[in-house]
Amino acid sequence: MANNRIDYLELPAPDIVAAKDFYGEVFGWEFIDYGPQYTSFKEERLNGGLALARSVAPLGQGALVVLHATDIEATEIAVVAAGGTITMPTFEFPGGRRFHFTDPVGNELAVWTES
Repeated sequence: MANNRIDYLELPAPDIVAAKDFYGEVFGWEFIDYGPQYTSFKEERLNGGLALARSVAPLGQGALVVLHATDIEATEIAVVAAGGTITMPTFEFPGGRRFHFTDPVGNELAVWTES
C-alpha cells in the first residue's frame, strides 16, 4: 500500500438511507451497513463510508470531492433524476469540463471529464 495517500473517504449524512439511494442510483456504489449510523462503500479506486451526522458543511466550506465521468452529460442527468441539485452548471477549465452538485442530504461534490 502506498504511503501518505488518500485511503478512505467519509461523507456526513443526516439521512443515510437517502444518501445510499442517491449514490447507488447515480454512481452504482454498493454498501455494507454497520448499524443505523454507518455504512461503507467500495468503488473502483477508493473505499469510503457514510456516517450519520447532524449536518453537512455549508456550500463552499468543506473539502470538494471530485468524481470522474466518461459521459458528463449523462451523469448530470442522472444526478438530477436521483434528487441531486446542480449548484454550478458544467463549465470548461484547462484539461476538461466539470459541474458541481449537492446530494439529497446537502454534501457538495463535483464531476469532471476530459475535453
